[in-house]
Amino acid sequence: MMEKEKKKIIIDTDCGSDDAMAIAMALNDPTYEIQLITTVSGNVPVQQATINTLTTIEHAGTYEPPVYMGCEKMLLRELECAYETHGQDGMGDIGLAPKRLKAAEGNGVIKLIEALRNSEPGEIDIVALGPLTNLAIAIRLDYEVMKKAGRIVIMGTAGLGDGNVTPVAEFNIWQDAEAAKIVTESGLDNIIFVGWDACLGDCMLNPKEIKEIRESGKLGKFAIDCNKNLLEMNRERFGDDYLDMADPSAMSAALYPECIEKCEKYYCEVDVSAGPSYGAVLVDVNNVTGKEPNVYICSKLYADKYKEYIYRTLKVK
Repeated sequence: MMEKEKKKIIIDTDCGSDDAMAIAMALNDPTYEIQLITTVSGNVPVQQATINTLTTIEHAGTYEPPVYMGCEKMLLRELECAYETHGQDGMGDIGLAPKRLKAAEGNGVIKLIEALRNSEPGEIDIVALGPLTNLAIAIRLDYEVMKKAGRIVIMGTAGLGDGNVTPVAEFNIWQDAEAAKIVTESGLDNIIFVGWDACLGDCMLNPKEIKEIRESGKLGKFAIDCNKNLLEMNRERFGDDYLDMADPSAMSAALYPECIEKCEKYYCEVDVSAGPSYGAVLVDVNNVTGKEPNVYICSKLYADKYKEYIYRTLKVK
């Protein structure tokens, strides 16, 4: 019996601690093959995001896709890293660093374009876990090639809920709203935003699940320990150990779409005006604008299927 051909993906990441868990999951899903990983500034500067990605690949213990450094700066605004959430190194400040691996030579945006150019239409999906700077530049550089991507699944927007960095904005969009606007208005018809609301409620990892993952082995311990800062922050917010895993929720939606409960196509636009709503994504749920829906918003996952996928890919018995 012939082995089923693996689906190819490219991951774009500002690798902090929840990105690390998501990347480790993807590396341990035998039905997918990561062609390459590109890094971008966001949670941490791009240099640190690259180090964190290489560290994660080493800890994942499977194969080693090349990692290319992408954009260091946002399109227009200054970078404001998420040190409070992820630590100064983005990985909980517990001394994690790659022992062997180094970044590959070449620019991440150019390498992403080259990979798509050499692929068949729809052959490669993109999963974006950080600000959309790299994707926006790629769209501007070679729109026709970007049309060859299959699905473009993005952790971004507040979904149909509230923001997490301002009352109305989610971090990845807010960090480079101009880039998000380019992507959202690109006309590419296969863009799926997995909102921050998708990882909340029953989809948050609870104290029992966190303990089970951490005690399951080296990979589970790595995935939980690097989220030390987020755990501490949430202990103050919720009074116990909970983890709202934004990037693992997006990765699960991308690689295991059976876990998606609600995903609808809406007309959306990104607010880039200077003011308190910068980075907010207007989601026209009731089609009051009458404009053609342009992107999908995934706002809810089946908690049981989502967590089963986390357990399966992190090798939790």
